Amino acid sequence: MSYQIKVPAVGESITSGVISTWHKKNNDQVAVGDLLFTLETDKVSTEITATETGVLKTLVDEGAEVKIGAVVAEITAASPAAAPQLKLKDEVPLQSDGIPAKAGIEPLPLQSRGGDPANVSAIPIPAPTPAPLSVVEPTASAVPALIPEGRVTRKKLTPLRRKIAAQLVSAQQTAAILTTFNECDMSAVMKLRKDVQEKFQAKHGVKLGFMSFFIKAAVEALQAVPGVNAQLEGEELIQNHYYDIGVAVGTEKGLVVPVVRDCEKQSLGELETQLLGYATKAREGKIGLADLQGGVFTISNGGVYGSLLSTPILNPPQSGILGMHKIQERPVVVEGKIEIRPMMYLALSYDHRVIDGQQAVTFLIKIKEAIENPMRLLMA
Repeated sequence: MSYQIKVPAVGESITSGVISTWHKKNNDQVAVGDLLFTLETDKVSTEITATETGVLKTLVDEGAEVKIGAVVAEITAASPAAAPQLKLKDEVPLQSDGIPAKAGIEPLPLQSRGGDPANVSAIPIPAPTPAPLSVVEPTASAVPALIPEGRVTRKKLTPLRRKIAAQLVSAQQTAAILTTFNECDMSAVMKLRKDVQEKFQAKHGVKLGFMSFFIKAAVEALQAVPGVNAQLEGEELIQNHYYDIGVAVGTEKGLVVPVVRDCEKQSLGELETQLLGYATKAREGKIGLADLQGGVFTISNGGVYGSLLSTPILNPPQSGILGMHKIQERPVVVEGKIEIRPMMYLALSYDHRVIDGQQAVTFLIKIKEAIENPMRLLMA
C-alpha cells in the first residue's frame, strides 16, 4: 500500500514553498518520525517527517518550488516477508562419498579430485562466489543545483530571500524613513554584567548579555514616548498598548525577526532565556510563523558583525527600529577631562509620517539614559 506525502499548510498567507533539502533520498527505507525534507517558505522553514513506514519514492527534486497540498513523495509499505523454507538434515541429498551436494553442481569423480579414494580424507568445497555489488547511480536531487557559468554561479532566490528583498524595498518606497543618531557610554552596564554574571548564571541558567538591557530600555522609552509605539494602517493610526519587541537574528538563510512577548512584564533573566531559545531555533531552522508575528518595535545588533554605524531599515508595519553597534573605546570628555570609554553608536530609524523629529530624538535619549544607568533595568 502506498501513502502520499503532501506539502502541509504552514500559515494562512503561505501558498508555496521550496523543498530545500531531502533528508531521505529516493528508494530509502523510512520509519515513522524520520525527517523527510525541509520546506522553506518566505517566512519560515518547516521540517516534514514520515507518518508511515516503508520505502520512499520522491516525486520532485531538491530545490523545486511546490504548492501547498502538492504530492511530493510516496511511501510504499513493505509487504510481509515470506518465511524461508528450511529442509531437514536428512532431506539434503548426499554425494556418493557422504558430502552434501549443492544444488546445480554435479559430483566430480574421485579421480578428478586428486587420486585414490583411500587417500582422500577431506574434499574442499569451493566458497560461493559473492554476488556483484550493485552500483547506485546518483539521483538528480543529489546533483548540486549550482552550475558555474564561467566566472559566476547562478542560483534562484529562496522564498525567504525574495520576501526579505520585497519587504525592504516596500519599506523604502512606502515609508518616509529618517534616521537619528546618538551614542552611549557602556561602562556602567559592562561593569554591572561583570559583577553579577556568576550569580545571574547560577539563578537563571543563562548568561547575562547586552540585548536584554536594550529590550528593557526600549520598553521604558516606548512608555515615555508612546508615539513611537504606533503604526499606520491605511488612513488610520493604530496606537499599540503592548510591548512585544522583535529581535533581528541573522541566519545562513537570511534575516528573521522573532518577537519577545510582553517584555514589560519580564525580568532580564526571563528575557535572556527567551533570546537563547530563539537563537537555538533560528540556528536549527525551526523558527515558526507564530514566533515572527505581532511585534511593535525591532532591535537589530549589527555590532556582533563589527558594524560601527548603520541606518537600519524599518520592519513594516512597525514605525521604528533601533540599531545597536560595535562597542569601541574612544576618547570622550567626562566632567571636563578626556577619558577613554567603551562607547556604542545608536541609530533610530523611524517613519516620519508617524513620528516627528522631537519624538525620535527624545526616544533615543531615553534609551541612552537607561543603558548608562542600568541598575534599575536589572531590578525591574
